[in-house]
Amino acid sequence: MSSRINQSLAFLNNLRKIPLDEQSVDCLFSSKSFKAELLAQIKKAKYRIYLTALYLEADEAGADILMALYDAKRTNPALNVVVCIDYHRAQRGLIGEKEVTETNASWYQKVEKAQGLGVKIIGIPVKRKEIFGVQHLKGFIFDGQVLYSGASFNNIYLHQQERYRYDRYWLINNVLLADSMVSFLNKEIISSGAVAHLNSEIITPMSELKVAHKKLSRNLKQASFNYEGERSADCLAVTPLCGLGARHNKLNKTIRKLLQSAQNEILLFTPYFNLPSAIARDISALLKRGVQLTIVVGDKTANDFYIPEEKKFTTIGALPYLYESNLKSFAKKHQALLQSGQLKLNLWQHENNSFHLKGLYVDKRFIMLTGHNLNPRAWRLDVENGLLIDDPKQQLTSLLAKESEQIFLNTQLISHSDQIQELSDYPVHVQKILIRLRRSKADKIVKGII
Repeated sequence: MSSRINQSLAFLNNLRKIPLDEQSVDCLFSSKSFKAELLAQIKKAKYRIYLTALYLEADEAGADILMALYDAKRTNPALNVVVCIDYHRAQRGLIGEKEVTETNASWYQKVEKAQGLGVKIIGIPVKRKEIFGVQHLKGFIFDGQVLYSGASFNNIYLHQQERYRYDRYWLINNVLLADSMVSFLNKEIISSGAVAHLNSEIITPMSELKVAHKKLSRNLKQASFNYEGERSADCLAVTPLCGLGARHNKLNKTIRKLLQSAQNEILLFTPYFNLPSAIARDISALLKRGVQLTIVVGDKTANDFYIPEEKKFTTIGALPYLYESNLKSFAKKHQALLQSGQLKLNLWQHENNSFHLKGLYVDKRFIMLTGHNLNPRAWRLDVENGLLIDDPKQQLTSLLAKESEQIFLNTQLISHSDQIQELSDYPVHVQKILIRLRRSKADKIVKGII
């Protein structure tokens, strides 16, 4: 075994871990079951509910969640209900909308004014402008139960209507883990003075948060979860991780150590194929040493930025093609490994639904659940978290097998790069955008912030 592998395993083994009971871990396999579980957990929560996501949308599914929170608070006034979302995202319309009459935040204000029950909706400004970084922490805590997913709350994530956005949905019943996640939110973010209550009568403007915001950004780059843990490699356990920025980011470092520790096989999920250079190097290295790598990525039509031909096209709709061109280049580079089967590329596509899975499964031991997209934006700009499950005795193998079976049900195996479309196959308006980006070398800038 190489010294790099030994060092990486030593790092992973030395992480402080919260022991888990096998029976305390479960997994959901559909977006509809995810919504049902959310509503069930909200209804039975006794003392706290903390929901952390990118956004809570003002649509039917978002209303179902928000009103369920108010109903729970009405039934149990002592219940602490906190929703943490991105400050900027809540105060703008959807991408592509020119006229915005009501934002998510203005909807929260109306609901709170009508209900008056004190549900807290906290806006977190990670950066002064959304394009340079967002609140991308994930996790939903109900008393001692953690439901972890990369999903946010709207019609498509919760499969309210015909379409759905597929994610991962894991349940871990562990008070220590739940306490550590709640403590992190309260200590590092909510009490920082840099956040705003988005359902208060007046939302604090960014101009008044400047000083506290600088301190918050600085602190988040050094923050970590606090908990009583063990340094052991022989029992089922979980380690909560977080990070912001390219340097001294423990989540990023752990992702790299997972890749560098692999001896046999890795299963990797990402919705946007746009790997940071560090991850790309680690992947090249593990392929050279013979590790079996399976990547599951959404087809361009399963990308949430994809615009069907029958709808009006906007520039943002070129992004899925940009990601696919990355995948095409990667497939060409590793064509021999595709044909030998050491590298397997699986494109996920199911009707007009979209794909949002993230994470890693390494050597049937380490399971990384995260909202991290494994792209440059997540690597450098957004604040991210993840749960690393260590399963040395393979107690969760059957659960992973069930999840994988459901995921692979709608994938196509790519055995040759020719199966992936190239620039000349794209609509003319897309070709023009991509050619213009390449000529001006702006494609590198775009890949770094989207």
